[in-house]
Amino acid sequence: MEAIKFEKVYFSYENDEETEKQDGLFDEGSYALDGVDFTLEEGEFVAVLGHNGSGKSTLARLCNGLLTPNDGKITVFGEDTQDSKKLFDIRKQVGIVFQNPDNQTVASIVEDDIAFGPENIGVPRKEIGERIEFALNAVGMTEFRHATPARLSGGQKQRIAIAGVLALKPRVMILDEATAMLDPRGRKEVMDVVLRLNREEKITVLLITHFPEEALLADRAVVMHKGKIVLQGKPEEILTNEQGLESYSLALPRPVKVCRGLAAGGLPVADGVDEESIADNLCAALKSRFEISQTEKENEPIAVLQEKDGEIGKIVCENLSYVYNAKSPFATFALNGVDLQIEAGDFFGIIGHTGSGKSTFVQHLNALLKVPTAEKKYKEKKPKKGAPILPKTILKVNGFDLTDKKTDFRALRSKVGMVFQYPEHQLFAESVFEDVAFGLKNFKKDVADEELKAAVKEAVETVGLDYEEIKKRSPFELSGGQRRRVAIAGVIVTKPEILVLDEPAAGLDPLGKAEIMSLLHKIHADWCKTVVIVSHDMDEIAENCNRAAIFSEGKIVAVDTPKALFEKVDSLSALGLDVPFCARLTEKLKTRNVLLDNDYTVDGFVRAALSYAADVKTKGAGMPLTWNTEGGGNNA
Repeated sequence: MEAIKFEKVYFSYENDEETEKQDGLFDEGSYALDGVDFTLEEGEFVAVLGHNGSGKSTLARLCNGLLTPNDGKITVFGEDTQDSKKLFDIRKQVGIVFQNPDNQTVASIVEDDIAFGPENIGVPRKEIGERIEFALNAVGMTEFRHATPARLSGGQKQRIAIAGVLALKPRVMILDEATAMLDPRGRKEVMDVVLRLNREEKITVLLITHFPEEALLADRAVVMHKGKIVLQGKPEEILTNEQGLESYSLALPRPVKVCRGLAAGGLPVADGVDEESIADNLCAALKSRFEISQTEKENEPIAVLQEKDGEIGKIVCENLSYVYNAKSPFATFALNGVDLQIEAGDFFGIIGHTGSGKSTFVQHLNALLKVPTAEKKYKEKKPKKGAPILPKTILKVNGFDLTDKKTDFRALRSKVGMVFQYPEHQLFAESVFEDVAFGLKNFKKDVADEELKAAVKEAVETVGLDYEEIKKRSPFELSGGQRRRVAIAGVIVTKPEILVLDEPAAGLDPLGKAEIMSLLHKIHADWCKTVVIVSHDMDEIAENCNRAAIFSEGKIVAVDTPKALFEKVDSLSALGLDVPFCARLTEKLKTRNVLLDNDYTVDGFVRAALSYAADVKTKGAGMPLTWNTEGGGNNA
């Protein structure tokens, strides 16, 4: 049976009178969906891929009547979504988890928020309690049952949003980038639940995602581009179609890039999408000992380290602790004695599980959160006689002492820029120009008009946008990726010496992520002394950072180079974290007696594998005679 069916569906966010043609259709480029025909069968699991602005989220919102098509027909289990009398029944059957959890939180207590949906569809009270328990267990948030959603981290809020839809037990579940802000363990837990619901409960799933490993779980993958469905088929076929993906502004997954890189270097390895199959194929290729022709150039350094200039660009933190809602029943230790030093010139990564304290830490770096001694009303307490002297908190950022209430925090914030977890939420002005100009006008009251215009133009063009095209447009009319760039432009317009970004690439398509990271490296090389990024993407950290720190339960667990951190696979897994794909592949090869010393980037792995193959050809390199493809080494 057809769960959802689209028949020649057109949808535009613009005014109908301005965009409709005489024949009822729309002008090229004016619509979010352009004549879409799409069927989702009951019990099917379909993944939807596409660049930002391709129409994926619009498709999702049309599925249960949140949006109404301008033309065409949409049916859900045979019911027309444009029939207002059927909308309540349709929405009972189709649950949507949005990209931003704040958009679907309604109650002040977690269990009440999860109960909201079942209560509204008339689920008996006893069963509501059972559904709350099931949903919280499914997303690993049982201990937060009585917490306040507003006091949770971004990733924790997302889990609660997913739990709220799980509690409805809908016939169709739509996830619109619902795991984008979760840590690797959280993503896996949620996808395990979704997969189980699909396989065992026969719930139909429509998954909008940028994660290839999630798309591979689906029965079918669909690629959207400019409001049209342009590709569909088995996920493995879609994700290895280089020409097709690049034609529609998408990128090959890292596993396929590894295989293509090896093949280009003369080591024929068939395309694969998981480390197990690639390890087997690579071992088979090595055993054949083909001639290797190495023509790769050494990569550019991961981060361009700049010359140190005293305290400029440096961050020194000792014994930093922070409690949310101190002296209340909701008191939560977010940071507990953090010690960390970030050197001027670092491109520094911060990783950790959801709720580990990462965002709380970086919000201290430009005093969005202040240590108690920096508060105006703070008065130093005299220690009690005989009581131990507590260690002093030290927090110096770019030469500013953030523990001293006499510090010029306004001057600090002009030198330490902060891009939040959802940078689009930083936008507020009527035009892009006014939004980007706000920070510079705020920090430099006497800035001349010509200087202001030049600075805004430079910032907008630095983030890869056309200044003349968008300067007068409302930032809220732009696509998600464009809004994120405008938000970054609004921070870099003051040319801060330290730039802090909390999940800057989350929710972007692969090319969008690559463009954002390339932008950050350009800024770092040109004028920004130090860049600090918080990320759940381990590949992002490995490919871009020269050093990184792991947070867990409000403390620093380790600080080192990404290579050194990601060699500790078991330790990271215990902390709910993952390792880069190439680190997992390297571990698989170890069990087959192939030892590759690499930096866990795609280029670094390919280079190491080709070098190893060249040694096998010329020296033997300890090559085993036969391979144990189940792992465990040499069977010779």
